[in-house]
Amino acid sequence: MKYTPASVLLLAGLSDARPRPQFSLPSFSMPSLSLPTGGFGLGSSSSGLGSGLGSGLGSGLGGGSGSGFSLPSFGNAPAATRASTTVQATVDPTSAAAAPTSTGSSGGAGTIGSNCTPQSGGSGSLLGGSENGVTDNNCCTDLTVIFARGTSETGNVGSVAGPSMFESLRSKLGEDKVTVQGVDYPADAAGNANLGASGGPEMAQLVQRAKSQCPNSKIIVSGYSQGAMVVHNAFSQGVSASDVAGAVMFGDPLKTQSIDGLGADQVKEFCATADSICGTGDNPQGSHLSYGSVGEEAADWVIKAAGLS
Repeated sequence: MKYTPASVLLLAGLSDARPRPQFSLPSFSMPSLSLPTGGFGLGSSSSGLGSGLGSGLGSGLGGGSGSGFSLPSFGNAPAATRASTTVQATVDPTSAAAAPTSTGSSGGAGTIGSNCTPQSGGSGSLLGGSENGVTDNNCCTDLTVIFARGTSETGNVGSVAGPSMFESLRSKLGEDKVTVQGVDYPADAAGNANLGASGGPEMAQLVQRAKSQCPNSKIIVSGYSQGAMVVHNAFSQGVSASDVAGAVMFGDPLKTQSIDGLGADQVKEFCATADSICGTGDNPQGSHLSYGSVGEEAADWVIKAAGLS
């Protein structure tokens, strides 16, 4: 086919046949105009345009009574088309809330003992929350829990196992006695193959940071599913039995393996009877997603292990 300028233009138009937003212009009627009968010109009188347009527009566009046309009256513009002069203030939600009151240590002496901000609890949600009591340098407390979430959970503590235990701990001990820190690590499917190595080093660093900031706080490490393997791995990354008061594990794929240096009385394993992930389930009833139901039991064990009962 031979392309001509006309065919090129046609094809270019077709290639731009994208959907366009549809709208219609409002309908209105033009006012009828009656032309002056006396004719008009610019004229030469001293009144300039006034006498020139004479009978057409009236004397000098002023208050004359000539026989020319009159401009149509459009009345008041509809309310919907008038520009609003009201300015709406935009409120920044981060600045609207009052800043936490700075207080002294809320339990457990340590390097963060004055001018510190108490942890206000987790930013939990149904999809997964975050806890950052250590990295935010919150006040030293009697208990510090460092928790690793399971595969694909959001936030840094997830939603299946950890939040229920945290809530129970805060209820039993008081919010000013508990610090919680989530482990920020990928928690992706590929991480299951390396048996916790994706988060072990980060958990180990958090344990050392918690010890440095608040040396008298009792530290509990805990994890759910892949996060339980993170706990195992952290003990090969520098964490020792002397650093922690115990470990709480939920749906641990490595349940049959001990945690280096920790005795049986320092480890609590929750493995549901129908949980094939941890293999040899014996408690409680439920599946791999059921560990929110043992939050209170887990909290009781933590309080005892930390010597806070």
